[in-house]
Amino acid sequence: MHRITDLTSEYPYSKERLSAYPWLMETPGDRKRVHIAGMGDVGRNAAAALRIVGGETVSAIGIYDIDQKQVTRLEIELGQILFPPGQRRVPKILPLGKEELFDCDIFLFCAAAGVPPVGEEAKGDVRMAQFEKNRLIIEEYAKAAQDALFRGLFGVVSDPLDLLCQEAARYLHPEQVQGFGLGVMYARAAYYAARRASSDPRFSHFMDSGRVYGPHGKGLVAVNSISAEHYDKAATEKLTNLTVGANISVRALGYKPYIAPGISSVALTIPAVIAGNWNDSARCLNGVFFGARNRITAAGTKWEKEPLPDELYYHLRDSYRALDKTLHGIAHRMG
Repeated sequence: MHRITDLTSEYPYSKERLSAYPWLMETPGDRKRVHIAGMGDVGRNAAAALRIVGGETVSAIGIYDIDQKQVTRLEIELGQILFPPGQRRVPKILPLGKEELFDCDIFLFCAAAGVPPVGEEAKGDVRMAQFEKNRLIIEEYAKAAQDALFRGLFGVVSDPLDLLCQEAARYLHPEQVQGFGLGVMYARAAYYAARRASSDPRFSHFMDSGRVYGPHGKGLVAVNSISAEHYDKAATEKLTNLTVGANISVRALGYKPYIAPGISSVALTIPAVIAGNWNDSARCLNGVFFGARNRITAAGTKWEKEPLPDELYYHLRDSYRALDKTLHGIAHRMG
C-alpha cells in the first residue's frame, strides 16, 4: 500500500519545518490580506473573482503592475463590484507601490513575460521557454521578499509554476512557497469526466474519488478514481490527455485560456488555504514542488493519505522522478 507521501527525492532542500505560520495560524479565523503582482489576464480575473468570493477570508486585495494605468483602472473597476445592500461583504481593493508588495499575509506572483501567443504552442519547448523568461522575474520578487523578511505565503501562479516554485524556494523557506495551478486541472478533469460519465461508467466516480497530481502540464496525472475498486488505467490515461489538452482546445478557437485558471486555481483555492481546508495545489514534497491534495496546519503541510492503487502509485512516481530530473538539470545548468 502506497501514499503520495512515499515519493522521495535527493534534491538538496532542507527538510526542517517552520515553527509556525504567523500569516495563518497565530490568529486563526482572521481575514487575511492578499497582494497580487501582475494584473494581466489571469491576475485580473483572479482579483475580480476573489473580490466576489473572498469576503469571509480576505480583508483586502492589493493590486500591483508595472503599468500603473492598469492598476488605477482596476482599482476603479474592481471597487465597483458589490453585492446588493445588506448582503455579503467584500475585500477592499488597494492599489500598491512596489515597496508595499510584501506588507501582506499572502503574495501571489501572476507576472509573466513568456506567455506564448495563440498559435505558437508547437514551436519548440514552450514550457522551458516560459521558464527562462519568467525565472528572471520571479527571482527579482523572491529576492525582494527575502530582503523584506517576508514571513507570509509566496504563491506562484505563472507558468511553469512547479519550476518557478523551486526558483522562489532558493530565497525563501520551501514551506512558504505554494503553486496555484492544480485547481483548474482538477476542474478540467471534472468537466471532461462529467461529459463522459453517462456513456462510460468509469468516469462516473471522479467527483467522489477522482484526483489530479503532478506538474501543471506535461507529467500531470488525472485519475478517474483512487479507489482500488474503480481505478482504471485506460480511463485515467484518457482523462489525463483531455485535461492536459484543455487549454489547447480553447487556443484552437483563437482565445487564451485564462478565465478558469484565475478563478479555479486562485480565487476559489485561496479561501480554502486560509481556512486550512483541503485544496489542490503544489507544495514542497520531499524537496520537489509536486501537485496533490493538501492543507496547511500549524505543524506544516498535511498531505492526503488515502491509499493509492499500486499501478497508479508507480505512475505518479515516474512523474515525480521526471520532474525531479528536470530540476536537477536546471540546477546543474545554472551552476
